[in-house]
This record gives sequence, structure tokens and C-alpha cells, in this order.
Amino acid sequence: MNELLFLEPVFQDRIWGGRALETSFGYSIPEGNIGECWGISAHPNGESVIKNGHYAGQKLSSLWEAKNEIFGTTFGEGKFPLLVKVLDANNDLSVQVHPDDAYAGVNEDGELGKTECWYIVDAAPDARIIFGHNATTKEEMESMIAAGDWKGFLREQPVKKGDFFYVPSGTIHALCTGTVVLEVQQSSDTTYRLYDYDRTNDAGNPRELHIEKSIDVSTIPHVETNPTPFELVATPELTVTQLVANEFFAVYNTTASGESKFTLPKATYALISIIDGNGSINGAEVKKGDHILAPADTLELAFGGNMQMIIAQP
Repeated sequence: MNELLFLEPVFQDRIWGGRALETSFGYSIPEGNIGECWGISAHPNGESVIKNGHYAGQKLSSLWEAKNEIFGTTFGEGKFPLLVKVLDANNDLSVQVHPDDAYAGVNEDGELGKTECWYIVDAAPDARIIFGHNATTKEEMESMIAAGDWKGFLREQPVKKGDFFYVPSGTIHALCTGTVVLEVQQSSDTTYRLYDYDRTNDAGNPRELHIEKSIDVSTIPHVETNPTPFELVATPELTVTQLVANEFFAVYNTTASGESKFTLPKATYALISIIDGNGSINGAEVKKGDHILAPADTLELAFGGNMQMIIAQP
């Protein structure tokens, strides 16, 4: 069975969201501040449903549990490991940090940790992110937080379209206004808010912070982790650049122009998100905003048309 499986996205309202998922990606989204498209997800807080073929109407988690041959025998145990999102940061996200597997397993009822990565799909001219901090010890971190010295504590940097960031668990970070991001992460919905600009929710109450847990899980001092991109394929018709490869995922920025073929680096399933253009993959028509699961026996992808994709494998 090597039919490509197209997934129905799930949309999440967020205080910092906007309408770019509609205007830029063409999604039909609900009213409100829609901040997240969960494009490929088996997490119970927002599960993808198969749109086509023999498994149409089934949840991704159901296939993971019952159809091991789609994913390969090595990966058919435990939870579906990855979650792919598109994020519209119409306003600043909270300054946050995520736990690793060990901490989350003990403190978050068996939830996975959350290591993630971002490909910047679009960015305003003055866009920036928060990435890292300036404390050298836990005591210094606690002192700077208690004093509200966020300017001194947090590190900011400008971003532009096409930038990539690897965000391991323990990294203090925040997307800021004017960024649209394709995110590949562990399948987790655990976020510890460290600072939220004193914003309030719809009821006028401050949003919950998780200061103690944030300090517990933060990497101190901050460690620069961004990997060096590695070009796997470079032809006039196809470029494939490995952005990151670690124990959780490998992620490839892929641009196809015309007819080309790409043998997947790992003999397992692949998660494909079209972030620009349109064309075909293995004969199936695809367009910007599509999220696709290529089963483990696919092995080779045949591209047609002009498009950019982010491909992830576990």
C-alpha cells in the first residue's frame, strides 16, 4: 500500500493568532484568531482525519494503532511521534519553554517532551524571535525573573523568510509578531509559559504562568544548537537540503521545478507539507497547504510542477 494519504487539518484559536492561514494558505478556517493549523497530528487535542482513499474518514491515531504496515514495523509501538503545524504569529507568543521526555513523563501524565524546529515561511520586514537567554546560572535566572528584567534576560534576533531554527526541549523561545512558520515537533501539547507581557484572557484574567516548571526544565546557560544545513540533492529540477537530523526527526527543505525523483533517506514513512506552489507527487495533485503522509513502502517520490515542501521523517 503506497497510496499517498492526504490529511484534514485541525485549526486552533489562539490569543496571538490572526487570519494568515486563510489569506496565505487558502484554508477555510473558523472565525476568530486562528493561530495554529495542526496539519499532521495524532495528538488527542487535535487529530487529523484521512481525506482520501481506502482509509478516508479514519483518524491518524486509528491507523497508527491498527495498520502497522503503513508506518513500518520499527515505528508501530507507543504514540505516533510527530506533529506538523503551520503557525500564524499575528501577535507575540508567550515566552515559553518545553520539557524533555523524562520530565514530561513524570510531571505531565505520560505526555511526550517537546523538541521542535521552525522553518520561517513568511516574515514581516521587522520580524524577530526570542531565542535563548542571558543567565549563566539557575540563581541568576531566578533573580532576573523575580526582578522582571525581561530585556536583560531574553535574547532577541531578527528573522526573515527561509530561516530555520532547531528548538530542543529546554530552549527558552517565542515567535513574535509577523511570522508564519512550518513547525515539526514531537507529538506533545505541553508548554510552560515563563512570561506573557501581562496579557489577559477573554475573562480579563492574567493567563496562567508556569515559572517553577520553566526554571526546572530550562537549559542554563543557553546553548546554541542550530545545525548546519546539508545539501542532499542539487539539480536544476530538484534541491533537497537536510535542515536537521536528530533522535526525534529528520527534516528536509525540498524545492521541485519540473519533473524529478527523490529517494527518501530513510526506509520509513514521510510527512510532506506543501508550503508554496503546486504540482504532483507520485501522480497525485498537490497544492500549497496540503499535508500528506507517504507510507513506509513509498521509498521514492516523483515530483511534477513547481513547489516547495518540508518533508519530515521520524
